Amino acid sequence: MNSIWLFEDVNLFGLLCPHKFKSYKNTHDFDAYKKSDYIYFEEDAANKVYLIENGKVKIGYYNEDGAEVVKAILRKGELFGEKAILGENIRDEFAQSIDNNTSICPVGVNTMHELMRDNQTFSFKIYKFIGFKFKKLERRLQLLLFKDAKTRLLEFLDELCQDYGYDCEKTGDHVVKHPYTQKDIASLIGISRPTLNILLNDLKDGNIIDFNRKEIRILKKSA
Repeated sequence: MNSIWLFEDVNLFGLLCPHKFKSYKNTHDFDAYKKSDYIYFEEDAANKVYLIENGKVKIGYYNEDGAEVVKAILRKGELFGEKAILGENIRDEFAQSIDNNTSICPVGVNTMHELMRDNQTFSFKIYKFIGFKFKKLERRLQLLLFKDAKTRLLEFLDELCQDYGYDCEKTGDHVVKHPYTQKDIASLIGISRPTLNILLNDLKDGNIIDFNRKEIRILKKSA
């Protein structure tokens, strides 16, 4: 099953950064961000798209009550702000660095359109990415609307296991080292943080998982 929140395991930076194109290489710069720095805010002009060279970026918005809602946590190689390519003029979300050594490749919309016009393979990859994004958002909406909180958490853990997990040779457990805080996970699956804590502890008491701040261990089932 493909990840709902991540665009497969593809380094888009390695494919799409203007540094890969000789005519743009000498005039293109990178931007550095520390943890909690904003790359753009809601209501900012949407005149660039961004590729992550290093670090992690949180995408989200604030609801009517002023609460932060996390839409995605993006990592090295991923693209964001892509709705500007389709004609969005004003941002409807924020992008924030959550790593102290985040390096971003900003690409002007006009430059991106030129690259897409001059390179059919490049253009295909961009539109494929946008298509995956829309599909993932639709699947996430179905998950939030039609499944209970425990099921949403279990499916999210399954996604984490596929994206970040590995098998522990000694125990047979699935070990997941991930970039999310509990607040992020709660926001991504549409529940409160206290509810998430209850669910995680229920799964722990049931010997389904063990967890700490940086790692979730999906325990091997006994025969």
